Amino acid sequence: MESVNNKLFIFTLLISSFFIISNKYPLFHLVTSSSIIFVESKLHTSPLRSNTTIPRLAYLISGSVGDGERIKRTLKALYHPLNQYVLHLDLETSDEERNELVKFVKKEALFVNVKVIERSNLVTYRGPTMVSNTLHAAAILVKEGGEWDWFINLSASDYPLVTQDDLLHSLRNIPRYLNFIEHTSDLDWKEEYRAKPIIIDPGLYSLNKSNVFFVEPQRSVPTSFKLFTGSAWMMLSRPFVEYLLSGWDNLPRTLLMYYTNFLSSPEGYFQTVVCNVQEFINTTVNHDLHYIAWDNPPKQHPHYLTMDDYREMVDSNAPFARKFGKNELVLDKIDSELLGRKPDGFVPGSWFGDTNVTNITLLQPGSGAERLTSLISDFLSDKDFDKKHCL
Repeated sequence: MESVNNKLFIFTLLISSFFIISNKYPLFHLVTSSSIIFVESKLHTSPLRSNTTIPRLAYLISGSVGDGERIKRTLKALYHPLNQYVLHLDLETSDEERNELVKFVKKEALFVNVKVIERSNLVTYRGPTMVSNTLHAAAILVKEGGEWDWFINLSASDYPLVTQDDLLHSLRNIPRYLNFIEHTSDLDWKEEYRAKPIIIDPGLYSLNKSNVFFVEPQRSVPTSFKLFTGSAWMMLSRPFVEYLLSGWDNLPRTLLMYYTNFLSSPEGYFQTVVCNVQEFINTTVNHDLHYIAWDNPPKQHPHYLTMDDYREMVDSNAPFARKFGKNELVLDKIDSELLGRKPDGFVPGSWFGDTNVTNITLLQPGSGAERLTSLISDFLSDKDFDKKHCL
């Protein structure tokens, strides 16, 4: 009897506590069948900005040890005061090199929208830490609250082939929900060598960078979602980025956990998320906006670009190219012939003259805008464009 009384007392106490909390915090209430609301039933993202406004971009430029100078050069080639920029040198970089990048940003008066991640992440080549670092930068850009329409991830070995005036002009009249993300469900050799192996990324638990390693046994291809693969470089819409970060229906978190053990997860995570969510399937443009010269077969490693690749780079109409070595001579040719950039200077445009800021609300597009507009138009005007999403 005493045991029953004790249980009754505890039950009564819990019920009393429940109503006390309910009265104090109105959001905590009894749910009846008539008041059930599924929180994941609708997407809640920032409203798309009007196409009558100049688009704005949010960039992540990342690098590792020895990449500080390359990031500085790439930043100056990409800079426009309408955009937002996050710079990241990973944990392998010395404090001196990272502090030098911070000083560079603080010293330049024109940089009103550039942030350096000072608490760096360890990023492992082909590991999921690259995905987490990309999401970290995106979270910073969302948290800061600035207006931007697309998020672009680049590395220190990337470089633009068009000016920012060219790029913003070319994007001005296209739907801002589009995601430029190379993707395919045809895994081919990647099913055996990427989807089935299980890897561990030491960057998830170690302060010292080392290669990923494989563990046994292997796993089967998932059945609850469909795998996609593609390029690690992309331009993502703000609604999709916010969905990745919030993950209100839990799919982004579920897939993030799955890709923790996936080799080269940056080439699959974002593609698999966008192509498994009904609201985003029809927003994809199957291109990563890069010129890349791959080995063939099996398209695993890009060649370092040189003068020999210059003509093909330009003819590709892509706004970016990779991979460039440090101080490669072809970068000087790109500066002088495509960007109009003087050594160690900014790219001139409507916002910047020879020495000072002029008008940031006008654009001064050049030949790069014609090339990029042609590339985008080819995709969007394809009669089968609406049938080619997430195949």
